[in-house]
Amino acid sequence: METFSGWLFDVYPNETNLTLWLIGEDGQRYRFVQDFTATVYAAGPAPRLRMLWRWLKGQPIPVRLSRLERRDVFQGTIPVLSAEVMRPAKLDELFRNTVAAFPDLTYYDGDISLPLRHAAAFGAFPLARVRLEVRAEKVVNITPLDTPWDLEPVPAPLRILSIEPDCDPAHGEPKALVVSYERVRYSLPLERTTPLLIGLAADLRRYDPDVILTSWGDTWLLPLLMELCKEKGITLPLNRDESQSVVERKEHTYFSYGQIVYRGRQVQLRGRWHLDRHNAMLWNDYGMAGVLEMARVTRQPVQDAARLSPGTGISSMQFVTALQKNILIPWHKNQAETPKTAMDLMRSDMGGMVYQPTVGLHRDVGGIDFVSMYPGIMVRFNISPEVPRAGTDLEPAEGEPGIIPLTLAPLLNKRLALKSALLTLNKFDCRRPVYQALASAHKWLLVTCFGYLGYKNARFGRIEAHEAVTAYGREALLRAKEAAEDLDYEILHMYVDGLWVHKQGCRTPADFEALLADITERTGLPISLDGVYRWVVFLPSRVNERVPVANRYFGVFQDGSIKVRGIEARRRDTSPFIAETQMAILEILAKAEDADHLKEVYPKALAYSDGAMKVLRAGRVPVEKLLVSQKLSRELGEYSSPSPAARAVRQLQAAGKAVRPGQRVRFLFTLGKPGVRAWDVPEQPDPRCVDVKRYQTLLKRAVETVLTPIGQSVTGGKDKECLYLFPVKNAEPLGEGGTQRLDAHSISNSNYLSMEVDDE
Repeated sequence: METFSGWLFDVYPNETNLTLWLIGEDGQRYRFVQDFTATVYAAGPAPRLRMLWRWLKGQPIPVRLSRLERRDVFQGTIPVLSAEVMRPAKLDELFRNTVAAFPDLTYYDGDISLPLRHAAAFGAFPLARVRLEVRAEKVVNITPLDTPWDLEPVPAPLRILSIEPDCDPAHGEPKALVVSYERVRYSLPLERTTPLLIGLAADLRRYDPDVILTSWGDTWLLPLLMELCKEKGITLPLNRDESQSVVERKEHTYFSYGQIVYRGRQVQLRGRWHLDRHNAMLWNDYGMAGVLEMARVTRQPVQDAARLSPGTGISSMQFVTALQKNILIPWHKNQAETPKTAMDLMRSDMGGMVYQPTVGLHRDVGGIDFVSMYPGIMVRFNISPEVPRAGTDLEPAEGEPGIIPLTLAPLLNKRLALKSALLTLNKFDCRRPVYQALASAHKWLLVTCFGYLGYKNARFGRIEAHEAVTAYGREALLRAKEAAEDLDYEILHMYVDGLWVHKQGCRTPADFEALLADITERTGLPISLDGVYRWVVFLPSRVNERVPVANRYFGVFQDGSIKVRGIEARRRDTSPFIAETQMAILEILAKAEDADHLKEVYPKALAYSDGAMKVLRAGRVPVEKLLVSQKLSRELGEYSSPSPAARAVRQLQAAGKAVRPGQRVRFLFTLGKPGVRAWDVPEQPDPRCVDVKRYQTLLKRAVETVLTPIGQSVTGGKDKECLYLFPVKNAEPLGEGGTQRLDAHSISNSNYLSMEVDDE
């Protein structure tokens, strides 16, 4: 028997058992096999289970049958028929046939993936450091050497090869592929297909990458390469395991959380990973480090963890916990909501607490947040579908921790440890971006776990538990408010899990320590200071200025960093030029030492706005910076009044390009009908057709969002006429660069009118 140590790289089924890949500590890549079985359960009347027993015995797929008792979280311990499938690759086929033959039975653990079963059985996970005991290339024992919850695991020495086209294939026709790895970088012309395929094949064999990192690899690049290989009769070793085929999954659209979601085509490899930057969930948010962390904590294979939603990740974590605790996982959730009267519904389903903010500019404001409030409530107060609710007085439910707290506790503790570490790291520490990526991955999982607790199709969801979390959250926020008021703080805003407070003389984090300690003592939940704002602006509704908007604000912390929520720069359908202009204005305002010095930088912000409008009016903004991106929310024929995105899709369809609901569509606003021009049609746009007036209006709106409240504070005005951006005709001459020097007096004199949007 031999012993190998290294990092578990990949696990997938073969014809008879499982294939495992190991990155050895000696730098070698090893392929092993392991015997493994997968078990499904059926519950129902005893006569039907006896019939199922006889039917399974007659199937060609070998199974080991037994009668057991297992725990269902909604029904308690129940008798079940256990069917242990000896050839795991045949599990899906056998389960489909079983359900078709006996549709009246209740099934458990039927659709749990083999990698998750393997992770639950051996405590292993993607890139876990393990020690394998191997006899004749067959793994007989796996010993994990670390856990998913280590803050700084020993990194695996991954070899990464990057392939990307020289342009976006949706917009133009690529002419070459750019290949890079380590210090090598070269370009392969696409028109010379045979040399291209031979060159790629040589690099794949010579460098033998663990990861093929692509741009548009799922939806364009790898399908193209595989088609070219068929035409030319050339073998391209995309898989490291040459006995396996490349796995292809079709594109699909589904409805989730009130919106249409699109998932593009997928191409996954065996023995290697394929990651597509443009088809990976949240790649722009946390990158490769976050993807690997998602795989570690959810135990999903890395290629799945990169592409699937955080909700699937949370479900996977719950499945692993259930498998380890011998808890049955329902194939279909059949737990209905407890009947309630209308009054009961009103009492129980009130959601999170929102306190209307005080509109306007405020100085020296402390932003206080509960750290992962809802997950913290689930763990601290033992909220789970199978645990009876204890009430709303912030008292833990009695009994053993439920499946939800058991699943979330280690993830929550790791996030808290990361957040604490980030507070102590120097801003130039090389660990900071990695920690931030890991914390971001955890954030998405923890945010999703609350929604899944009340999701109708969640295996371990229950609406009463979902309502209990919000009830505890409201109570905790009220106690935080009372603590602040007892210490003479003014409450400016409260929003679900945080509050903004002001007290004369409190300007540093140390000034808020007593309040934080008091809130923690009253609630039992961890809380932190998000930061102390030099100034923060809470914005009103665009429709009615007297109506506050809970999650629409911007501000500057004491360290000069900017935080924005709900304004144009945060919206995905804002043109890059407009978003960048708005953020540039905020960066100018952020240079003020405090709110009293805003009057010194406000004229510079006005001048910058003036310059941006002149550049736009003169047609000097690249059309790429004016692109608007919107999501197609339904099939094109379902629109009674087509949106701009729908009109752009109609142009794409005329050009032979298909767009499905859930996909984002890029377009320009143009003069005349139909008023938009799809960006990804073959013809290049004519810049003279751009609807400059519309973009001026959008820019004006974005600039007003951030400058109107500041102008009111600087000039003491109470209406929008305090925002004067552009010199009118016959005003004083402009200075250098086409802008005019302004001071606090000239801001309010009659030479300045509100923003012009015409072409004069």
